Amino acid sequence: MSVGGSGERGAGSGSDGTVQVRSIQVSFMKRSVFWAGMMLLGRLGAADAQIVYEVSFPNAVHHEALITVTFTDLPTQPLELRMSRSSPGRYALHEFAKNVYSVRAEDGNGSPLQLARPNPYQWDVPVHDGTVRVTYTLFADRADGTYSQVDETHAHLNVPATFMWARGLGDRQIRVTFEPADTSWKVATQLLPTDDPMTFTAPNLYYFLDSPIEISNFTLRQWEVSSGGAVRTIRLAIHHDGTEQDVDAYEEMVRKVVDEEIAVFGETPDFDGGTYTFIADYLPWVSGDGMEHRNSTILSSTASLGNSARRLLRTVSHEFFHAWNVERIRPRTLEPFDFERANMSGELWFAEGFTSYYTPLFIRRAGITTVSDYARSISGGLNFVINAPGRRFFSPVEMSMQAPFVDAATAVDPNNRRNTFISYYTWGSVIAANLDLTLRSRFGSTLDGYMRTVWERFGKTEVPYTVNDLENVLTEFTGDEGFATDFFARFVRGREVPDYKALLAHAGLLLRHVDSTRAWIGTMDLQYRNGGAQLASSPPLGSPLYEVGLSRRDRIVSVGGVALTEAAVLQDILAGHQPGQTLEILFEQRGTTKTAQLTFEANPQLEVVTYEVAGFEVTEEMRNFRTQWLGAN
Repeated sequence: MSVGGSGERGAGSGSDGTVQVRSIQVSFMKRSVFWAGMMLLGRLGAADAQIVYEVSFPNAVHHEALITVTFTDLPTQPLELRMSRSSPGRYALHEFAKNVYSVRAEDGNGSPLQLARPNPYQWDVPVHDGTVRVTYTLFADRADGTYSQVDETHAHLNVPATFMWARGLGDRQIRVTFEPADTSWKVATQLLPTDDPMTFTAPNLYYFLDSPIEISNFTLRQWEVSSGGAVRTIRLAIHHDGTEQDVDAYEEMVRKVVDEEIAVFGETPDFDGGTYTFIADYLPWVSGDGMEHRNSTILSSTASLGNSARRLLRTVSHEFFHAWNVERIRPRTLEPFDFERANMSGELWFAEGFTSYYTPLFIRRAGITTVSDYARSISGGLNFVINAPGRRFFSPVEMSMQAPFVDAATAVDPNNRRNTFISYYTWGSVIAANLDLTLRSRFGSTLDGYMRTVWERFGKTEVPYTVNDLENVLTEFTGDEGFATDFFARFVRGREVPDYKALLAHAGLLLRHVDSTRAWIGTMDLQYRNGGAQLASSPPLGSPLYEVGLSRRDRIVSVGGVALTEAAVLQDILAGHQPGQTLEILFEQRGTTKTAQLTFEANPQLEVVTYEVAGFEVTEEMRNFRTQWLGAN
């Protein structure tokens, strides 16, 4: 792989800087989710009739968009209009219809049409003349990978959160025209361009719903990469409040990370139109997020390029890897993605977790961070999975299935996830580290090679996979069926963790306790008020506070006769005692005052440091292993 092109601002874009995808490739039509999605959405009417959207922002200051959609050549049956309930890359329900109002419809002659509301997400037009023109207002004030935001600085549009669509018309081409609120605004999207820089098309509804849109006075950078004899264009559209120099420095880092990711697979995906677009909003009024799409990604953060570029780069690294892993290496359980219900998958430990493992690894291999930085970056995940009580209840596969409850899902009732749930992002990343280090130390191979094999088998062909398929590929890759069967039984379908201290030692990294001599009662949020410390959440299962019977909203009055009036008091108590010692605890629980004997335990917190930091010898063998894994220093 090599990088070419001048990389000059706006090179190859429209004269106004519009980010364009030049043509749709046949490869998209191979995607099974497209065909399944069309079956889900149904087929009605003339397939060659366009669906036309018009979008304007006359009240942008109050976060409103005015949207009109016109359907023609309709059959005589009622037209069913929907707002999506879920969005690509999100697995929970988000009920986008809640932000839609002032809905009205008219026929081809401009006469009003009656609307029926059979459920909260749907508007029906029972009688029409073959043409229906619907106008509605959308309220939008959250810029992230799931929702939309409209204001006087930009229109950030996640398509499922923005556009009403019709059942049965999923295979029709879509045309959308934007009327910007400011003449400086241009469009960044993976939608297909036309001669009008404010008009774009999509070949069908599924592609449209998977195509986020940013309309603003963003800064554009682009460059070309070679892949298997073809040239792909990478575009970076950044809406931010920093300087051009900030973007220059950030672009340089993004290029390095992109190169490292391409090197794993030996090629880029066959991007539809030959282009991949990073769409970034780095502004104080947006919400932090990252969301992958087939040929683009949304990146959003309140942090600025000037002081947080390396931190923002983590989302770039994560989301670009999704262009392979989840957009094309795709779980069968997400085929088709259903926009009308929650979507459950048992493979997110791989789709999200393995992607999370590579997130800091690519930044390290690009030479942007140090080995010590990398050690710190993996400390949290290892510490959490090894110590988390959730491993008693669910395997990584089962944790993945809980995504509809935890993936930005909302509920008002309390839950016990602190004790029962481990993020499939975190646990999956720890499984990937286990597999990578085991492949390197036992087989002389790498996780990179395994991922490349999965890509060849399921990504390039876009044939969806199952957990069994991933196990079979591991058997093929290692030539050891017993190892593959055991690995998946213990670490994927089971709840075990390996000896990470031994695995990391191969690279001269040490997994150790942060401080095993200090007294510990559990990690939790305490709110100091009314002369005591109230638990904002339930204590960790098995911790000293859990064992004496404390729960959420209980108030600790004193420990060892000392009133807990502030955090410093508790810190002094812990510093003055050792694991195994006991003090009386006085607490209030739902109208009752109770006492119990509180036994301190050793702090189980773990961290990863280099052998150099720990004062251990680093052998030549360790240095070579580290270089092969993490890249040269």
